[in-house]
Amino acid sequence: MRPHATLALSDGTLFEGEAAGFLPEVGFTEGEFVFNTALSGYQEVLTDPSYAGQIITFTYPHIGNYGVTSRDDEALRPWCRGVVVRDLSLVASNWRSEGDLEAFLIRHRLAAITGVDTRALTRHLRGHGALAGAFGHAERASVVEAARRAKGTDGMDYVSQVTTPTLYERGDEGLHVVALDYGIKTTMVNQLSQRFRVSVVPASISENEIRSLQPDGVFLSNGPGDPAALVAHTNVVSSLIGTVPIFGICLGHQLLAQALGARTMKLPFGHHGSNHPVKDLATGRVEITAQNHNYAVAPDSLTRGMVSHVNLNDGVIEGIASPADRCFSVQYHPEAGPGPHDARYLFERFVDLLVTTEATK
Repeated sequence: MRPHATLALSDGTLFEGEAAGFLPEVGFTEGEFVFNTALSGYQEVLTDPSYAGQIITFTYPHIGNYGVTSRDDEALRPWCRGVVVRDLSLVASNWRSEGDLEAFLIRHRLAAITGVDTRALTRHLRGHGALAGAFGHAERASVVEAARRAKGTDGMDYVSQVTTPTLYERGDEGLHVVALDYGIKTTMVNQLSQRFRVSVVPASISENEIRSLQPDGVFLSNGPGDPAALVAHTNVVSSLIGTVPIFGICLGHQLLAQALGARTMKLPFGHHGSNHPVKDLATGRVEITAQNHNYAVAPDSLTRGMVSHVNLNDGVIEGIASPADRCFSVQYHPEAGPGPHDARYLFERFVDLLVTTEATK
């Protein structure tokens, strides 16, 4: 039998369940609770570096059904703090599976709690916003105290934890793109390297170091944490605007927006899932998108450029562009790992921008 476990939120709300995965010696795990609505792709979600500092609640009740495979990892290891599920499957049934999910969690020292009423937890987070808290197999009082001390992601820089320590390259032909790794996913690198020669560089890289690589374009990746806390990164992006074509996604979108004069804000519970409808204002086309973010560009705060995409669920800004500066970005994930491929046209838009820029030199 699994040990009994308690989940406590910072507002005092409690849920009961059973401890699973890795059991930390202190008896509990702290973090910010968010929920993800994807029906599949749990491994890609768990290994997305953008979840650093957060505890993922899966709204889909059965997690682990098809096991895990190294081919679906989006990073070398999970960066999230923990996992909440309704039912952690003991059976991994899929021809691609190389093992079961719980063994994966134990191997990566990632704590989980199963048997939780995730529908009730999700409804609570929708009503009260993403909340800090804790869960674990320690005495309830210890978990409750840990939840009281736990902090959210406001003001936090997690990029320095998840970025690559050294430059690496992918692809061997085509125009040269420098990708700033704020927490870049493997699928994103794969999509870029199919179209460009890519140099993935640490987030701490300076403007001069970027220019020394002589890029034809710059890509700003996804990543975790509060964009307002990343002043140095915003300043680097600001120094590049207008001098080289730029494409940003997720955190990269937020940093580009800040560099263009906009403010960012924290959403109540963010967008985490694979079914968010987004409208391209230029074409009227609606695409279903994969998303993972708690922060967004504040309405009416953009002083340079224009809004290009909006979320049809809540009106959140999903894309911006400044054609005069040859830059654009989207809040969602066009690489879609996991998720629909509706937005992969954005990579071709970046190709066209670079080709056009080269032709005018």
